[in-house]
Amino acid sequence: MKKILIVAMAASFIVNTGCRKIEVDGTTTTITENPENTILEGRIIANRTLKAGNTYKLRGLVYVTNGAILTIEPGTKIVGEYGKNGGLIITRSCKIIADGTVDKPIVFTSEAATPQRGDWAGLVILGNAPTNASFNGVQGVGEIEGGINNSDGLGLYGTPATQGQNPADNSGILRYVRIEYAGYAFLPDKEINGLTFGGVGSQTIVDNVQVSYAADDSFEWFGGTVNCKHLISYKTLDDDFDTDNGYSGKVQFGISLRDSSVADVSNSEAFESDNDAQGSSLLPQTSVTFSNMTVMGPKETLANTGHSRFVWGAQIRRNSSMSLFNSIIMGYPKGLYIDATKGVPTDNNIPGSLIVQNNIIAGCPTPVLYSIAGNTNVPLTANTSNAITDWYNSPAFGNSILTTNAEVGLTAAFNYSAPDFNPTAGSVAVSGAAFTHAKLATGFTPVSYKGACAVGDTWWKTWTKF
Repeated sequence: MKKILIVAMAASFIVNTGCRKIEVDGTTTTITENPENTILEGRIIANRTLKAGNTYKLRGLVYVTNGAILTIEPGTKIVGEYGKNGGLIITRSCKIIADGTVDKPIVFTSEAATPQRGDWAGLVILGNAPTNASFNGVQGVGEIEGGINNSDGLGLYGTPATQGQNPADNSGILRYVRIEYAGYAFLPDKEINGLTFGGVGSQTIVDNVQVSYAADDSFEWFGGTVNCKHLISYKTLDDDFDTDNGYSGKVQFGISLRDSSVADVSNSEAFESDNDAQGSSLLPQTSVTFSNMTVMGPKETLANTGHSRFVWGAQIRRNSSMSLFNSIIMGYPKGLYIDATKGVPTDNNIPGSLIVQNNIIAGCPTPVLYSIAGNTNVPLTANTSNAITDWYNSPAFGNSILTTNAEVGLTAAFNYSAPDFNPTAGSVAVSGAAFTHAKLATGFTPVSYKGACAVGDTWWKTWTKF
């Protein structure tokens, strides 16, 4: 209970609600006031604001429902109650307004004194934008992973295809937000990630978000059209940027740095992209476009090994049309993997909707790999990795392969205690980016450099934590 002091002052009546001090004419007395309830549990069914002066605790899965808007003030801290798998789910037609600032980021983290990945479940945002998923025979609606759904359907995303879907759906704002130590393995391959998007629409704002020490993926998108900028994945367990079920958004300026000794049993990579789990031809097809990404694997040098479950910098598989522009992949055993082993062969999308241009692959013993595993519909000259390498190296595409990471010339990209992802003045990454392709015509900021940063860049500093 908070106490408010009432002090006697002759002929005065002053109320200052900001500091909760009240002065009235009379004798000194003390009254009590119920503080705001900072335990969040069950359902939030009406608009609510979380105040920066408090620390809020998620007790179990907390659902924002009934069209409510959850506003979180800059500088607010939200923790997942230890041992309760606390998580926050923004359900369809609801919003989160978590609009932090450089000086006052909003932080979701563990309450433990010595936090570990997986201490709480994570943040899940669900919307009404298009997806190729289906649930109980209803096309256009998906069930988000992680055991979140219940008898009320609060874990569903998307809209039935027969009812008209909303690409411009708005789930609110995530800006200057850190999400730490999240992730929960409900079942194998059905985990809650650090930050999960399901059917989130393009009117949602996602900008300057860091996910650290996730127990599964840092960022995963299931369908939707949301565009994102300035994303950081730090020492996650599984994948950094995972895209599924028809996600067609645009992502620019992203960084991932791994812990070389920590990887997931399912294999860990920077990018993993599927049209769906079966590699079907269902629409909308996964067609996310990434530009200006800098991703580091476990191998600072060719002599480094790292965890054996690190495999690919980017695995594009199962009929995905993910595209990658103006980016840097460094220090993975294998750089780019076009995987046509399941479903509709992924290489059917080359050339056409799967575009890889103006990128640098460095420090990867196998820079480009192609796998067909028995499929025969191969539009390339031959179903070999030589063919895919020739495609990657097409002069018109502006891609390059460097033997070592040092040749890229980033300042201190693999320094775990004090990383610096900016290129040096002489770096090959300071120029060579291009934004002439139609996929980059809208929604991207044209810059001259490859990767996430320019010389002297500061966007990934101050509000972040490494």
